[in-house]
Amino acid sequence: MAEAERIIGTPENPDVEGADEGGSTAADAAANAVRGKRKVLALLTVAVVAYALDLVTKMIVVAKLEHQPPIDIIGDWLQFRAIRNPGAAFGFGEAFTVIFTIIAAGVIVVIVRLARKLYSLPWAIALGLLLGGALGNLTDRLFRAPGVFEGAVVDFIAPKHFAVFNLADSAIVCGGILIVILSFKGLDPDGTVHKD
Repeated sequence: MAEAERIIGTPENPDVEGADEGGSTAADAAANAVRGKRKVLALLTVAVVAYALDLVTKMIVVAKLEHQPPIDIIGDWLQFRAIRNPGAAFGFGEAFTVIFTIIAAGVIVVIVRLARKLYSLPWAIALGLLLGGALGNLTDRLFRAPGVFEGAVVDFIAPKHFAVFNLADSAIVCGGILIVILSFKGLDPDGTVHKD
């Protein structure tokens, strides 16, 4: 029986041996495993929605707005204007497109690895936003002109006196802001809360 409980334990707590060591039981371990799977499912759902919205809007922009005059949404304060951005945010680093591609791939790998320890819904949402946004811009860098690893990202949301961006950028920024808030509140991805 103790061996079965040890196997049910999570990878982060493989020595679950029943209630005699800290009060954990096989039922607690199984409940934690289910809870963790639900959080990973939430992360993947948010990532897929963010990625799909980014992909669909970019396809529409390329088909309908590229090589066309900007469309005023709120006067000249907000426009839809199609541009191709080979650099990072705000158009910086146009010579480093390959490096940005590698960084985006690295972010995706880190998020996938972190998902194994995920027991917090807010963290699942934040990481899902980051993952969806990173996948959206990585797709552009891999499959858009001028070529693999050098593709220019399609940007189209143009506020007045600000950089042009896309939904993937928005997802990344919102995910990053949420991570900062969760960190200041002391909430870890595994669900523990630090009260410093």
